Amino acid sequence: RAMGITSGRFLQQALLSAIILGIVSSAQAWAVAGGLQPHLRQGGAVRTGSSLRRLRGGADQVKCSAGPSEDELKAVLQVAKEAAAKAGQLMKDSIGASVQKTKMSSKDLLTEIDPLCQKIVEEHVRATFPDHKFLGEESVAAGSEESAKALQDLIKAEWLWVVDPIDGTTNFVQGLPLSVVSVGVAYKGQPVVGAIMDPYRDELFAARGGGGATLNDTPIHCATEEKLGDAVIAAGSPTIMASINPSLRGIAALMPQCRSVRMFGSAALHLAWIACGRLTGYFEPDLNSWDTAAGAVILKEAGGKLTGLDGSAFELGTRAVLATNGNTHSATLQVLQDAGVLGLDADTPESNA
Repeated sequence: RAMGITSGRFLQQALLSAIILGIVSSAQAWAVAGGLQPHLRQGGAVRTGSSLRRLRGGADQVKCSAGPSEDELKAVLQVAKEAAAKAGQLMKDSIGASVQKTKMSSKDLLTEIDPLCQKIVEEHVRATFPDHKFLGEESVAAGSEESAKALQDLIKAEWLWVVDPIDGTTNFVQGLPLSVVSVGVAYKGQPVVGAIMDPYRDELFAARGGGGATLNDTPIHCATEEKLGDAVIAAGSPTIMASINPSLRGIAALMPQCRSVRMFGSAALHLAWIACGRLTGYFEPDLNSWDTAAGAVILKEAGGKLTGLDGSAFELGTRAVLATNGNTHSATLQVLQDAGVLGLDADTPESNA
């Protein structure tokens, strides 16, 4: 009888241990899969009773396979900032450079400085990350179809640098200090790092996924306007009629309802200025990946919102975009959609003299 009791207790203890083990294993799997997402962050910690388990280093390290580590992002951001600053110095020293040639129209300009700035960025990147892929504006033929194809050929790369060496070339040629170097980095197709250098004001906007946005290493945030009537919105100045027409409709629709509409001639600068609160929003019917790759990260980390003009979630290949401080996004989007501003106008030539 004593042996029977002992055996029964042994079985009960074994069963209880198995149940506890199963619960712990399930909880661990759930936490790694995202069940503790609001509290489980790389480089952070999970409090269990009175103990604190670090998530980095040694056997306790937990790394999400879906994205790069915090250390990787920091390293990539540092190189992006350095590259943007180096190219920005050349841009600043060369402002007012003459036009070397035009691209798809007389409005789409190229100077001898554009490819030189891109070369500076690419060489700086390859010195540290020789295996990373690189997509620069000056390496792609002009036109929406060509730029979309170039992105599609590279978007599945693990690391992809997407660079506009001079965003705002017309301003650059005219001697207007409103052009920037834009360096964005995507990981498996998702923008994760951005650096935008404005050399004329010595302002370096930067961000990495989950790390917040900064201006010269000081944290920045979007403005807090909640009403469209208080918003200052930027619009693009497109070079082709298929984009000019919807842009003008959008301006005409927004101007009576917002505080003001401004056109500064640089998509990346618009995004950076929303991130630091100087602008409330910005729309454009057709942009390339190098126009938005860096600004998308900076804006998101500053608390802003970026979508397609149809309201869809932003992706690196999204061409028709609306960026805002977040609070005014729905109202701005509604006005633009009511005006039929959804992207390029159909049956309108992409190129014009």
